[in-house]
Amino acid sequence: MIQTYDGLGPLMFAVALVLLSLGYPVAFSLGGVSIIFACIGVSLDIFNPVFLSALPSRIFGIMGNYTLLAIPYFIFLGSMLEKTGIAEKLLLTMGILFGKLRGGLALAVVIVGALLAATTGVVAATVVAMGLISLPIMLRYGYNKQLAAGVIVASGTLGQLIPPSIVLVVLADQLSIPVGNLFIGSVVPGLMMASVFALHVIIIAIIRPDIAPAIPKEERSIGIKALAKQVVQAMLPPLLLIFLVMGGIFFGFATPTEAGAVGALGTIILAAFNGQLNWITLRQVCDTTLRISTMVIFILFGSTAFSLIFRGVHGDQFMLNILTTLPGGKYSFLIVSMLTVFILGFFIDFFEIAFIVIPIFKPVAETLGIDLLWYGVILAANLQTSFLTPPFGFALFYLRGVAPPELKTEEIYYGVIPFILLQLLVLILIVIFPAFVNFLPSLSTHIR
Repeated sequence: MIQTYDGLGPLMFAVALVLLSLGYPVAFSLGGVSIIFACIGVSLDIFNPVFLSALPSRIFGIMGNYTLLAIPYFIFLGSMLEKTGIAEKLLLTMGILFGKLRGGLALAVVIVGALLAATTGVVAATVVAMGLISLPIMLRYGYNKQLAAGVIVASGTLGQLIPPSIVLVVLADQLSIPVGNLFIGSVVPGLMMASVFALHVIIIAIIRPDIAPAIPKEERSIGIKALAKQVVQAMLPPLLLIFLVMGGIFFGFATPTEAGAVGALGTIILAAFNGQLNWITLRQVCDTTLRISTMVIFILFGSTAFSLIFRGVHGDQFMLNILTTLPGGKYSFLIVSMLTVFILGFFIDFFEIAFIVIPIFKPVAETLGIDLLWYGVILAANLQTSFLTPPFGFALFYLRGVAPPELKTEEIYYGVIPFILLQLLVLILIVIFPAFVNFLPSLSTHIR
């Protein structure tokens, strides 16, 4: 007869977090912990080995998951934009357009960050690209180092929330909700996030014009015809991709996976028109796509084994009992779950958070009657905030890796603090007013 012991599940969760914090590979940490605790559970007559028979079918289910096919498409799309210089042209053009304004360069970074987020959904590529291109220019023209670093890192993380986002694809899969609805639901919160960043830059430039100067006229005068041509060449490709990807999803012409495939093909065509498509570039892009996609799938394998064994040792029931009996009901659960995700974001990547924590929170949210679409969007917004938070925010490391030596690490840390507060403000607003999330999905349903 199988016995019950409530302590094994939390211990399993704690051991996995310790291994991850020590730097062990995620997939093997989760898989290894699963094997160890399955053996412990069997020896203590706590775990029923019949659970292991479900593992092969779950793995084959992952391999046949049509939704997850969107991940390599969007990774390919973002990598192609970065490697072929399309993102660089966009940033330089926007810098010229807004350069005559105080804070214009920083404002251009926010707008480009939003556009790249809406075409790639890859945070690392966006932060690195803008760090390499815009940071030296901003520092050369006398921008405050903290402001320059903060606006680049914050704008780069917009790819966490603005669709098409890999984060949203993974969250939709883990929450078992349509990824298209999650994409559409995150549009307004994503635009709100970009808007408060832009408003912050404008206010700072008005209050402290010395830390966000305009570009000298001689540096941005290239002629009206040349500027118009550059705007068309730099702006139309991203806007066209946004229309193809998001328009198809919004109007119901394509699933997110199909839209991702169209976007990937679109970047190949754009790269060819720009004369940037060659075998070396294509090989680099495919290599990046293969590496990241393989990492995601192996993490999924490990997390599937982890969640199965966790359930077998009654860890899911233990967490459900605790989280559903908190004083305050669903509001206490929201606070606990948001704090958990926020704190874990200091130490581990969003893939680990999504594959370890979300399966635990999902049944609790369903039991408490929480709208999973709205919950998925606030989770994405929370994950975006954790990407910025010192000392372990991943976006900070991306910028540190490409920043010049004169920019100190503490200046990056101080620079992101105002943007963290702005992100928390938007997060609070979408928690208080769910209509920010639910309006577009309901409108999209009526249109279809």
